[in-house]
Amino acid sequence: MKQNKYDDHSFFEKYSQMARSTGGLGAAGEWPALRELLPDLSGKTVLDLGCGYGWHCRYARENGANSVVGVDISEKMLDRAKELTDDEAITYRRLAIEEIDYPSGQFDVVISSLAIHYVEHFNDLCHKVHHCLKEGGKFILSVEHPMFTSRAEQDWYYGPQGERLHWPVDNYQDEGLRQARFLETDVIKYHRTVATYMNGLIDGGFIINKLSEPQPTQEALDKYPEMRDETRRPIFLLIAASKNNK
Repeated sequence: MKQNKYDDHSFFEKYSQMARSTGGLGAAGEWPALRELLPDLSGKTVLDLGCGYGWHCRYARENGANSVVGVDISEKMLDRAKELTDDEAITYRRLAIEEIDYPSGQFDVVISSLAIHYVEHFNDLCHKVHHCLKEGGKFILSVEHPMFTSRAEQDWYYGPQGERLHWPVDNYQDEGLRQARFLETDVIKYHRTVATYMNGLIDGGFIINKLSEPQPTQEALDKYPEMRDETRRPIFLLIAASKNNK
C-alpha cells in the first residue's frame, strides 16, 4: 500500500511547523548519528529515498557528491525541496520508494531517512537498492525503532498526574501494518522486528557494517528541551550496509 499523506494540505501544514522542518538537519535528533554512518561522499552519485525537503540531498552536494537524485511520492515535499535548492546537480523525481527502477550500478550511495517504515515490502526494496548500487556501494537508512512501532498507539504510559511513567512495548513479534496517529492524522506504518530489518538486508545481498540506536545529543537537548524523554527509549534504528565488504 502506497500512501501520500504529505500532499494533504492540513497534514503538510502541520508537518511544516515541526522543528525538523524549520530547523533542517540540525533539528533532527538522529542526524549526528546518521552523519557518522555516511561514507565519504566526494565524487559520488547519491540516491535519496523519501527525500522530503531535500536536506540530505543538499548535504551530499555540500560534501562533494558529484550528483544527487531525490525521490519522494509527495508533490508538496518536492516543491519545497526545489524552493530550497539552487543546484543543477540535484534532480528531484516524484516516485514512490517502492517503484524505483534505476539501472544496475547507477549509484555509489543510497540514503533513506525515516521513510522505509512506510514501505510494506522491505525485502523487495532491498533487492532494488542492491541492484542500483555499484559494487562496494553503501546503503544508509534510518527508520522508527521497532520498540517505537510495535504498538499502533506509539505513546507513553501515563501516571495519574499525566507524568510519563514508561514506554510500553507489546505485540513486538506481530509484524505488519500499524495505523498510527501522527500530526492528528491516521497514518499507516509497517512494524518489523530488528531481526527482520537485518535479515532483509542480508537476504538482499548486503553486508551489515554498523547499527546505531541514537539518543539526542546534549546540544540538541539544550536547544530542544522537549526531547528530554527521548533518552529513555530508542526512537530510531540506523543501519549502514554495503553491497560487498569493501
